[in-house]
Amino acid sequence: MIPGEIRAASDQPIELNSGLDSRTLVMCNDGDRPIQVGSHLHLPAANPALGFDREAAQGYRLDIPSGTSVRFEPGVSKTVGLVALGGRREVPGLQLMEHKDLPRHEREPRPVVPFGTPGTETETPHVARATRVRLSDETADEVEAKEDEQP
Repeated sequence: MIPGEIRAASDQPIELNSGLDSRTLVMCNDGDRPIQVGSHLHLPAANPALGFDREAAQGYRLDIPSGTSVRFEPGVSKTVGLVALGGRREVPGLQLMEHKDLPRHEREPRPVVPFGTPGTETETPHVARATRVRLSDETADEVEAKEDEQP
């Protein structure tokens, strides 16, 4: 069996999530890494780098097949379908903080400039530095003193 697979006794099409309250919402990844949101995640508990109306998403999950997810690339927004959760329409325990207290991640776009373009500053990469390693009973200073004494 495949996650989310439904084996129906009839050959007639089955409409999933029929009769449930649904809506659409625009979500944008304001972070700097891709984010995936799964099919059963209570949306207000989603990654804080996702910008969307968390109040409007209260009690909803993505309207996608079970076991799947939607991927949000950095800086990309998508209009997604939502469907109401069942029961009390809440899923406790997925985040330690209230959705009102989530930090905001405002993405500052950086210009994409090819390396070596005249008139642009380039970041200097970090370079490994040499360190002194003691491989004998002599200290590094003693070894240097011996090397200095040799002609």
